[in-house]
Amino acid sequence: MTGKTLTSLATLGSAALLLGAFGFQHLGGYAPCQMCLWQRWPHAVAVLIGAIVLLGGPRVLAWFGALAAAGTALIGVYHAGVEWGWWPGPSSCTGGGMDLGSLDGGSLLSTEGPSGLVMCDEIVWQFLGLSMAGWNAIFSFILVGLWVAAARKAV
Repeated sequence: MTGKTLTSLATLGSAALLLGAFGFQHLGGYAPCQMCLWQRWPHAVAVLIGAIVLLGGPRVLAWFGALAAAGTALIGVYHAGVEWGWWPGPSSCTGGGMDLGSLDGGSLLSTEGPSGLVMCDEIVWQFLGLSMAGWNAIFSFILVGLWVAAARKAV
């Protein structure tokens, strides 16, 4: 395959993963957690890098596309590990961070839960035993391979 074909595949791969994430969010009703949002940014960067390379920019930028894809893959691995309880996640979006000593009786008896907070340690969707974070990691590692192959064609 040519460097242009590889760059196109890697760029379209990140774009497809972003579109899938937005589809799950806006069409499927699956609100993203904080770590889900973190995984989107490197894909957006990879799409931008791919567009620059495909429009005639220096092919050496493909190495940065590989770095962006690796970044989202590693965040995906971290997120999947948090979901499976292999390691702790950020306290901002995982359970157990509230100081109960500072609550009054009315707050303790309230049936209202936190609004708008999506927990990072809960699997809301899975396919073949993997969550969206796990699938993002797998597909993103494939994209790393495409980006590296594209970058090597440039040298």
